[in-house]
Amino acid sequence: MRQMVITGGQVLTESGMVQADLAIADGVIAGLQGGEGRRLDARGLLVLPGIVDLHGDAFERQMQPRPGIGFPMGLALAETERQLLGNGITTAFHGITLSWEPGLRSAESWRALLDGLAARAWTCDMRVHMRWEAYNLAALDMAVADIAAGRVHLVAFNDHTPAILRRMGDPLKASKYSDRAGMPLDTFRALAADVGARAAEVPDGLARLAAAARAAGLPMASHDDDTIATRDQFRAMGARICEFPMAREVGQAARSAGDAVAMGCPNVVRGGSHLGWASAADLAEAGICSVLTSDYYYPCMLEAAFILAGRGVLDLPRAWALVSANPAAAGGLADRGVIAAGKRADLLVVAVTGGKPALLATIAGGRLAHVAPEGAARLVA
Repeated sequence: MRQMVITGGQVLTESGMVQADLAIADGVIAGLQGGEGRRLDARGLLVLPGIVDLHGDAFERQMQPRPGIGFPMGLALAETERQLLGNGITTAFHGITLSWEPGLRSAESWRALLDGLAARAWTCDMRVHMRWEAYNLAALDMAVADIAAGRVHLVAFNDHTPAILRRMGDPLKASKYSDRAGMPLDTFRALAADVGARAAEVPDGLARLAAAARAAGLPMASHDDDTIATRDQFRAMGARICEFPMAREVGQAARSAGDAVAMGCPNVVRGGSHLGWASAADLAEAGICSVLTSDYYYPCMLEAAFILAGRGVLDLPRAWALVSANPAAAGGLADRGVIAAGKRADLLVVAVTGGKPALLATIAGGRLAHVAPEGAARLVA
């Protein structure tokens, strides 16, 4: 039996902060009690549920750090896992775009990621968030088969193709896509035109993919909803997560209908959207944004929750729920996101100085997965 006790910390329970010992046995939380095994002295520290990231694509930088320069998937995933655990993320849904574009977001990259995840056991619970590009009709059979095989854990509907087509006339903007795809600009333009010509087939493709996701019991999301009508359309298909709504009123309508509304932690940490869209902090404080994600930068998740708590509208338990309990619920994971007996032992030990958090230890599935020097000094074998 693998056992551990975190002693004397301020533990964030479902009823609030409680100073207590916390026992872990065989990967789950045994309860607020003492016990046997390795001990971590958490006096003066916070003990928080592990972070659940529903949408993160920073792993792409390990796959392809420069346009057209790729690395083996096993190496990329190992480095990604180190970054995740070092930033307190114990469950990560990798937002892998399955697009018609060659290169980084191609069917080949998709298959490599799925195979890489299956090739070994990982300490961080790394899952697959299929970002389905609506015009990728050539890969529809493969996507449906992977869903049916249980290799996908969340499906999100994306439609970037019309925006890509609009930019093809601008060489500077168009080259961003051709470089990412690793092909000459004229060749990419021709490919984009061929894909765009199949627009009439897109609605049936979306319907088929949604039916496959419903049959598999998967959570679904729609991405960058620009109007309430768009959100209503995807909700009717079973997508109950509204990802990155482009306007406040869209997010408000989604929450009023009982949907989860997900936004990015970089938006909070940077003080606003880099695209000029809605403020994630303002929407979280208004009760509209219910889930925060890493989006494209893992370190922001821990930081964002404490920034929100420091603004004075949300207390720490409510701010922390945005990165733990709420995304776990939206992702259909009832076994994590909170600290309670019987739940998966995904835990963080955090020091706070002047409102700033410092991660001292990450425990994932009951294993000590990351420890900073100050945390190591508090360990007793």
